[in-house]
Amino acid sequence: MSAASALPHPALWRASQLATRAGPCLGTGHGRLDAELPGGGWPAGALVELLLAEPGVGEMRLLGPALARLPGDGPIALLQPPCPPHIAAWAAWGLDPARLLWVRPGRPADALWAAEQILRHGSCAALLYWQAHARHAWLRRLHLAARASGMPFFMLRPAREADAPSPAPLRLALSPAPGGVRVALIKRRGPVCVQPFVVPLEPGRGTRPARLPHAPVDRPAPALPEPGRLAPALAG
Repeated sequence: MSAASALPHPALWRASQLATRAGPCLGTGHGRLDAELPGGGWPAGALVELLLAEPGVGEMRLLGPALARLPGDGPIALLQPPCPPHIAAWAAWGLDPARLLWVRPGRPADALWAAEQILRHGSCAALLYWQAHARHAWLRRLHLAARASGMPFFMLRPAREADAPSPAPLRLALSPAPGGVRVALIKRRGPVCVQPFVVPLEPGRGTRPARLPHAPVDRPAPALPEPGRLAPALAG
């Protein structure tokens, strides 16, 4: 038996070790996160779930570097995001706003159908899909469609879905943290990651600042109104 034949198949991995990806991976742009992901990045051709404590905790800033590195000029599909895309913010992240494809289906069933069609046709560079709830059977269909297309596919769901079964090989729970976003690895092909860790994010649009306790702000007292002079609250 040759040395090459003695090597394990790329699809096989030990539970005590991070799996190696047989397919392509997309670097996240965050070294701390890459070190914890099998293959060292976001897997292409697989369902990746981001479980959000609330929308706007830094999920788009987390995905921004990877989306900016997508090859080609195919569109980046945003399927029923919670708010309209902020074009100036996307441009500031190094993303071409002309690549954005904003899809707003009328019903949840239409959104599931649209997600499957985008994955099956493979005409987009990536798919980001916001969905509050989806049955396991639909998640499996979408995962299989992503595998066939080889497209990066991110599904953004509420944190309460963390205990629901999912065929996704990679699931991350995201919550706000000072200066970045806190990541808890719920599921990966490798050892259990017990402790969450913080991924630093550059300040700017797309990152919600951590809540701070109220503090008094020193302001000069407004001048008292005088005859022939309007009060400051009424001036202007």
